[in-house]
Amino acid sequence: MAVTNHQDAGTDGVPGGPGLERGPARPGADAARGEGCAQNIFWHHGHVSGNSRERYFGHGPATLWLTGLSGAGKSTIAYEVEKMLLHHRMPSFVLDGDNLRHHLNGDLGFSAQDRRENIRRAAEVARLMNEAGLIVIAALISPLREDRAMASAIIGQPSFIEVHVSTRTEVCEARDPKGLYAKARAGKIAEFTGISAPYEAPLQPALALDTGTMPIEQAASVLFAHLTCHLA
Repeated sequence: MAVTNHQDAGTDGVPGGPGLERGPARPGADAARGEGCAQNIFWHHGHVSGNSRERYFGHGPATLWLTGLSGAGKSTIAYEVEKMLLHHRMPSFVLDGDNLRHHLNGDLGFSAQDRRENIRRAAEVARLMNEAGLIVIAALISPLREDRAMASAIIGQPSFIEVHVSTRTEVCEARDPKGLYAKARAGKIAEFTGISAPYEAPLQPALALDTGTMPIEQAASVLFAHLTCHLA
């Protein structure tokens, strides 16, 4: 079954020409933006539908949302899967949480509000990429269920696929590839997820991968197989 979550073009909306109408409703997603939303803006449909893109690429879009602790292996798995997808000529892109904070989310800190905004922006980018027909692999800690539910509402079903990289805290801390756990233990990083801030594991993820018990290559292969089944 093809993965689609798009509207075909060609709707005549408000006065001003074909294709102009208010943006498509997304329950739960628009509320995440708050009360300061711009008014008097309208959605302008293009001439290339989601179905057309799907026929062109040979598959529908999807967002693999990888959530887990720092050091769990999210980014490493994401880039391995991206390489596999490229090998199979399936256009994709990784949205890495740290990379996003270098540019798009560079103005955000680590307060609860900023963390939520970080997730919202990443989800909006993923949705845009899905609308372009791409497969997105998002690798973000995204520790709170409420924030991940917001991301799911923005991206939409069936495109959103929640994947729990469930590597245990002690394994992640032993790895500590960025030295962050050591800093958190020393009190140099406040509100560090898994140490001084909570991580809420998904209750019903589409897939769980523990890189403490399986090699990265195997985890990536399992995720790739799950994705291809989802897109079939």
